[in-house]
Amino acid sequence: MSGRIPRYFIDDLLTRVDIVDLIDAHVPLKKTGANFVARCPFHSEKTPSFSVNRNKQFFHCFGCGASGNAIGFLMDFNHLDFVEAVEDLATFVGVDVPRETTDFQVSTPKKESVSDHYQLLEQVAAFYVKCLRTDEAGERAVSYVKSRGVSDEIAQAFMLGYAPDEWQALADRFDQNQLIQAGMSINKDGKVYDRFRGRVMYPIRDKRGRIVGFGGRVLDDSLPKYLNSPETPVFHKGKEVYGLFELLRKDAKPKRILIVEGYMDVIALAGCGIHYAVATLGTATSQAHLDLLFRFSSELVFCFDGDNAGRDAAWRAMEPAFSSLKDGRQIRIMLLPQHHDPDSLVREEGADKFAERVQQSQPLSDYFFGALSGGLNLAELEGCSQLINKAKPYLEKLPQGVFRDMMFARLKELTRSDVLDVSGNSARLNLKSISNRRHGSGLLSLPRLVIALLVQHPGLIDKVEQREIIWDGLEFPGIQLFKEILAVVLEKKPINTAVLLEQFRNHPHEKILKNLAIVKLSASDQSVNTEGVETEFIEGLDKLLARANSVSFDRLSAKGITALDPSEKELFRKLLALKRSGAF
Repeated sequence: MSGRIPRYFIDDLLTRVDIVDLIDAHVPLKKTGANFVARCPFHSEKTPSFSVNRNKQFFHCFGCGASGNAIGFLMDFNHLDFVEAVEDLATFVGVDVPRETTDFQVSTPKKESVSDHYQLLEQVAAFYVKCLRTDEAGERAVSYVKSRGVSDEIAQAFMLGYAPDEWQALADRFDQNQLIQAGMSINKDGKVYDRFRGRVMYPIRDKRGRIVGFGGRVLDDSLPKYLNSPETPVFHKGKEVYGLFELLRKDAKPKRILIVEGYMDVIALAGCGIHYAVATLGTATSQAHLDLLFRFSSELVFCFDGDNAGRDAAWRAMEPAFSSLKDGRQIRIMLLPQHHDPDSLVREEGADKFAERVQQSQPLSDYFFGALSGGLNLAELEGCSQLINKAKPYLEKLPQGVFRDMMFARLKELTRSDVLDVSGNSARLNLKSISNRRHGSGLLSLPRLVIALLVQHPGLIDKVEQREIIWDGLEFPGIQLFKEILAVVLEKKPINTAVLLEQFRNHPHEKILKNLAIVKLSASDQSVNTEGVETEFIEGLDKLLARANSVSFDRLSAKGITALDPSEKELFRKLLALKRSGAF
């Protein structure tokens, strides 16, 4: 568990694995031409549009757009984070995952100790469940649970329990050192006692169903009313949510996930048939929470009380929400009526009415602009200026994409301002024309053609190295991306498409490369031999360089030789030599 996974190991792993074998073990594939196809595991369809290419070690669905390499498939299919997917892929290949060690990681727990934590917490949870059902003192807890309308079925599903009102109920039954490390006991002046006493216990399970911590509620008016496990090697409040495992057990691919504030809100909603709610653990919603939940659903609904505290909580959620809103993701805001929480409202109105409220919740864009513009006079320049100053810092947190562009456009529309950079986008390769077929003119642009060929056939780097390229002053659409790809391929060669794409994970150009990896090119089609691919690449690259060099030469010539600085004169001399050789 300690240390980073070395980059070389990830590259080697992607080279070792055959993505066809990996995916076929999860989704039966059928060979069709050069590719393998199946009905997509990420959306419902009748006709197979999910394609796997063995040469590229890459999958793509032409229906929903899902795509990636072997690591990406495991992340999407099994809802894993990156490290978990690498570990699972290593298991599939049959190799151990090495870890980089550093001096500051001495205190990081060993894998064995982490496994011991999970085992201990599972045993403690079973003990609490037993106490709830058999302990005489647990009768008060049972009465409380029943008073909240919790059925036996729901209590069992969420493993509700009771921590006896004793100082050493756990310390007398389990290893004290392990209890302390797992946050279940406290060592004060050499005396060890239980952290949770006389409380209804709510086990907190991670997405895999492993118990990582507990929440406990008192049965009287003592404080604190709720108490959570402290941070431990397996429990991090800022990364876990309550009820996610139970939700996924009911529906692995929920249409939406409702984020509420308390354990009992989740349990009460589940008891009424609403099984898609989770709760944060006494902390503000973080970007880590949102990224976790977006793995399982593209729509999240924040549910807050309708009082001032609820509205404040809704606004605090804006910053992590904006940072998480990549294209294809949606967040909605649901403010409850005054003096209600989800538990009380669902019992008063019923599940159908509550579910209707969820469906009619306000899009984040409407809530955001409505909350910011309230009290501002947008008929005046001063009001518009205030709105821009308030909104822009949030909008700049949005990832590049269509939603970001539309939010800037909405702000421009509301303020009637011409001073805004509506898109906020830096210049990059325009991919509007890229699809699985050539665009209307019948040809891809030359830069796209050359870059796409290199992405799909990284071995063509040898042809680039054989050419004398003058990089100074060289300009054409997408040249920065071309240079980045060249640098990666040169460093990693020999390399395949899957390894190349892995270097661009979470990179601003990741989506561009995925599109280039699937674009259908005439000579690069698998029906054409390697020589045909090389010929198309060489001809395209030479034309691209000739055009770019010609533009640079004409630009320098127009300035006049006497007006050029020393570096420009040297570049002009090199270009002149190329021109005389017939290169352009």
